[in-house]
Order: sequence, then structure tokens, then C-alpha cells
Amino acid sequence: MTMGRYFFNDEQLEMIRRILLSQREHLLDDAGKTVARMGDTNETFADPSDRATWESDSTRDLRIRDRERQLMDKIDAALARIEDGTFGECEECGETITIGRLKARPVTTLCIECKAKQEADEQKANRP
Repeated sequence: MTMGRYFFNDEQLEMIRRILLSQREHLLDDAGKTVARMGDTNETFADPSDRATWESDSTRDLRIRDRERQLMDKIDAALARIEDGTFGECEECGETITIGRLKARPVTTLCIECKAKQEADEQKANRP
């Protein structure tokens, strides 16, 4: 099997690593703000609808943070692939994922052809 390290030069890998670390830092910053905002609610809500709105917003924020936690796991996995030399290798076919696709979605593990096939298969499975 081919190794991503041989398909991308050090400058390209460093650029992707910086993108991933920047995304990771942004996610951590957002999570910290959410925790602080939710922890600041020592107030009593005079109107039950205000309380319901706050709870709804909090639930939405927690769902977003959960999706971001999943993205954080993907970022960490991509950083590990950079370190072990498998970054940029499609996990389905073993071919190299294009640098353009990796710039746009650095956590991806599928080349565009395999991703298109995966999405087509999912659409077929979801049809009545």
C-alpha cells in the first residue's frame, strides 16, 4: 500500500497540518464559550417561555458541540495519519486523495470517486 508521505511534499503536509490545528483551536474556543455561557445562568426566569427558550437554545448548542466533538476526533485522526505517513491515502481503494480535496476537507479519508460511490450507495439504500 502506498504512503501519503511519498505523494505530498513536506510543505503540503505542513500546510494541511496547520489547517487542521487551526480548525481544532477554533472548535476548542467555541466549546469553551458554550460552557462559559451555560455556566453563567444563575438567573431565575420570570416567564416560563423564557426558560423554555433558554433550554431549547442550550439543547441546540449541545448538539452542535457534539458534532464538533466528532469533527475534533476526525481532526485528531488526520493529524495521526500525517505523523504515520498514511495521510492522503483513500481508505477504500488505496489511491492518493488529491491535494485540492484535502485542502477543502482535510479530515477526509476517501478519494472523490469512492466518496461519490458511497453517497450513491446511501441514496439507493434510502429509496423506498
